[in-house]
Amino acid sequence: MEYTSQVKNRLKRVEGQVRGVLRMMDEEKECKDVISQLSAARSALDRAIALIVAENLQVCVKEQYENGEESSDVVQEAIQLLVKSR
Repeated sequence: MEYTSQVKNRLKRVEGQVRGVLRMMDEEKECKDVISQLSAARSALDRAIALIVAENLQVCVKEQYENGEESSDVVQEAIQLLVKSR
């Protein structure tokens, strides 16, 4: 699979968020502020995971359709990846 610049940019933002959290910890910021930023980073990662799964699913289903194959197994696998990431 080719990873789009959109996905890579999302992960770069998450990387920046995590660095920010580490900086907050070094500066001994309030626990609730650190947790809030960690939660935001986790949400951003969840969105990146969903985007990767969605793009991959689209490619896989299209390939299977073109080959005359059933795509329900691919869909189930994608659902399991999304559920596992939670």
